[in-house]
Amino acid sequence: MKDLIIPWSDDRDLGTPARDGMPVTLTIDGQEITVPGGTSVMRAAALAGLSIPKLCATDSVEAFGSCRLCVVEIEGQRGTPASCTTPVAEGMHVRTQTPKIQKLRRGVMELYISDHPLDCLTCAANGACELQDMAGAVGLRDVRYTAGQNHFAPRQNGEANPAYIPQDDSNPYFTYDPAKCIVCSRCVRACEEVQGTFALTIEGSGFNSRVSAGTPEQDFLASDCVSCGACVAACPTATLQEKSVIEMGTPQRSVITTCAYCGVGCSFKAELNGDQLVRMTPYKNGKANRGHSCVKGRFAYGYAEHSDRILNPMIRDKISEPWREVSWDEALTFAAKRMRGIQETFGQKSIGVITSSRCTNEETYLVQKLARAVFGNNNTDTCARVCHSPTGYGLGQTFGTSAGTQDFDSVEHTDIAIIIGANPTDGHPVFASRLKKRLRAGAKLIVIDPRRTDIVRSAHIEAAHHLALRPGTNVAVVTAMAHVIVTEGLADETFIKDRCDWEEYTEYAEFAADPRHSPETTEKLTGVPANDLRAAARLFATGGNGAIYYGLGVTEHSQGSTTVIGIANLAMMTGNIGRPGVGVNPLRGQNNVQGSCDMGSFPHELPGYRHVKNADVRATFESAWGVPIDPEPGLRIPNMLDAAVDGSFKGLYCQGEDILQSDPDTKHVAAGLAAMECVIVHDLFLNETANYAHVFLPGSSFLEKDGTFTNAERRLNRVRKVMAPKNGYADWEVTQLLANAMGANWCYTQPAQIMEEIASTTPSFAGVTYAVLEEKGSVQWPCNADHPDGTPLMHVDGFVRGKGRFIHTEYIATDEKTGPRFPLLLTTGRILSQYNVGAQTRRTANTVWHDEDVLEIHPHDAEVRGIKEGDFVRLASRSGETALRATLTDRVSTGIVYTTFHHPDTQANVITTDYSDWATNCPEYKVTAVQVSLSNGPTEWQENYAAQAARSRRITPAAE
Repeated sequence: MKDLIIPWSDDRDLGTPARDGMPVTLTIDGQEITVPGGTSVMRAAALAGLSIPKLCATDSVEAFGSCRLCVVEIEGQRGTPASCTTPVAEGMHVRTQTPKIQKLRRGVMELYISDHPLDCLTCAANGACELQDMAGAVGLRDVRYTAGQNHFAPRQNGEANPAYIPQDDSNPYFTYDPAKCIVCSRCVRACEEVQGTFALTIEGSGFNSRVSAGTPEQDFLASDCVSCGACVAACPTATLQEKSVIEMGTPQRSVITTCAYCGVGCSFKAELNGDQLVRMTPYKNGKANRGHSCVKGRFAYGYAEHSDRILNPMIRDKISEPWREVSWDEALTFAAKRMRGIQETFGQKSIGVITSSRCTNEETYLVQKLARAVFGNNNTDTCARVCHSPTGYGLGQTFGTSAGTQDFDSVEHTDIAIIIGANPTDGHPVFASRLKKRLRAGAKLIVIDPRRTDIVRSAHIEAAHHLALRPGTNVAVVTAMAHVIVTEGLADETFIKDRCDWEEYTEYAEFAADPRHSPETTEKLTGVPANDLRAAARLFATGGNGAIYYGLGVTEHSQGSTTVIGIANLAMMTGNIGRPGVGVNPLRGQNNVQGSCDMGSFPHELPGYRHVKNADVRATFESAWGVPIDPEPGLRIPNMLDAAVDGSFKGLYCQGEDILQSDPDTKHVAAGLAAMECVIVHDLFLNETANYAHVFLPGSSFLEKDGTFTNAERRLNRVRKVMAPKNGYADWEVTQLLANAMGANWCYTQPAQIMEEIASTTPSFAGVTYAVLEEKGSVQWPCNADHPDGTPLMHVDGFVRGKGRFIHTEYIATDEKTGPRFPLLLTTGRILSQYNVGAQTRRTANTVWHDEDVLEIHPHDAEVRGIKEGDFVRLASRSGETALRATLTDRVSTGIVYTTFHHPDTQANVITTDYSDWATNCPEYKVTAVQVSLSNGPTEWQENYAAQAARSRRITPAAE
């Protein structure tokens, strides 16, 4: 296959994993080579450019030594050892191609072929089959064995063959054909070692051995398989094969790009025939994913070709009218005229922008520039504030920078991990696989979450402690852990004195040591047993390298910023900052949450987290942009909606974000949008926000654009164009067209120029260029003269702010209270197969796993309400109500219910309130007082909403 050639793109399979021992020199086939100690003979040969035939070996899993195809002769050793399981030794002499070896290999291959269908010309793996390749490599030209008992013939001697197992097509993305299985066990080992699900086994023995995905009655779809694709990638034959390859043929070229789903930022090879995308395969040199993937990135890319995509611009005068397809010029002229007219009537600050964490850095940068340099105000906001702005505030205040401290590789050195308010197996599955591998190697885990997620207990792992706290009490739990560390003398005072403000620490220690913060005192409030909390705190403080990973279950609270500060306090007081295996690590929910924050999408900050009030910062951008910048912070999304209802905010450009489905208090969002005179939606699909739009500008998918994403570890990865934009323009070009229609004179011709502007104005990006990214593959900011190769670990020699700062973390209960009318607490989250508001994943086969949002409720709470499994229930809060099906589970405790927010027909956010974080306005999605009762079906509100949505999506095609 022809790849996009870049210096770091060598992704040959070297047979076995790398090792890092002391150098060892050996001779292979007369060629001397030096490799790290522990390296296998097979890998050493591959590094020397010598290929040893193999079937069961691949460098993504540990050597197994079962196929016997890779045997070699070693001087001074008896027999013919397998090169995959034999480590190198100093002075070793290896021969890989003696007559004896060649004869043995042909004999072994002959046995494999004798029980394999010889349909190579019509097999989907033809041209990409390792069994076929190895038959040629060993010189096999004939099979002496006559046809006998086998696994590939459906019938033998006119009767059904008992050894034949039909093909399993149950998984929507790949097939399993047992007839072609050579029982090499690579898929089983990949499921264990790479993914950590343990869904596959080798069933039977001897001739009856076959891969199984569960009991004989289970197919792949019904099994524990999570469709990550690791087994498919590992399979050397067509036993496990992508259906897309079966349908479209073997891909002939590839382009390396970055996934557009979660904040892990996996690198992929988009493999194509011509401009037709055949499959996405995880790129083994991707520094975030190291060759692994999840079901979304691996398979759920079909939305880019979905018939729901809008490819022509559309306008309408009123939202009650059908859409009219128009030319780009007409749509942009219409939008610009309306927006300028609004400013003339209602003032310069009456319009604003919203950008998305699903857009590239370059696109996001231009959107905030549109607000500041063209609209003339700071009314710019992003979904990143709606999920992770407390991270920026909390870490900025304590450490001096608004980002996580580590790279993902750091987890391999972790001894004790805390996961608080995050569900990595569903939300960040590739990172979760790496963490699970570390846990199986002996690391310990503490999970702080109201719900028993899969990371608490699953195959071959179990958390040492699960602190199932009551939603909304994060601050109390974190401060209670600090209480234990302080009062039991477990703090690392040497680190604190050297790296932190000692006076501030002593004040915080006095605060935390107060008996009111003890686990015993807080137990009734948090629901966490005091003994469990004490044991967890001791383990974290004394267990070695301690890392904290957190997610939206921390930030999406009225005290989200306080909890982040408390987490930073825990890391500093135990000395867990500034080296591998430790740190504070926010798990970003969407692919470019970090980047959209970095690019200045907040109304009070310019790119690089610099406040707009600072004259020197404004001067930098005024010089670059040639326009004055307003020193007053603009409006956040809730403020925009409030102002719209009040009549002072009338125009919005919303790129890539669906605030009607994703933001809290849906009714208020709808009221704000309905009050505006010009809403411009720039997206792939007519989303829920577009129900209230006047202009629709079709967007481009990640497969159709160039740029960069910044993942949760601050890593800038390149996004490369796989195919031409179906709408005619990349998203950055659309924003530029709108800006110019409103009087600007932007003249970017490629995203690289936008990154040059970012680098010239933003110190932490000063060393970032596309040339650097092509050379290095990726870099982690800060990347500048002081850190030309980027910064994998932050705060190594000192905190960005100088001394680490301890801040008091007083627990203040949310204003959202349970009571007789609303006695339960609702918390929300994600599921593995779906992504955010579902606009992408709902338009793929992923719906087979999750075709509707359901409400998790404890059997006791269900019983007292007469609710049975699968019943429709009414979920009501002080804000609104909706109906959905219930599922009974003890994953949630009594008094707590849980649902996802992936499907617009549920609109879970009609339930959530407008309470928000005290420092950042981040919505409090995770704590809503509710009541649950039986229902006959959708609520009146849902029916009215569906009718309005249907009316708003009528389209009048453009005249021929």
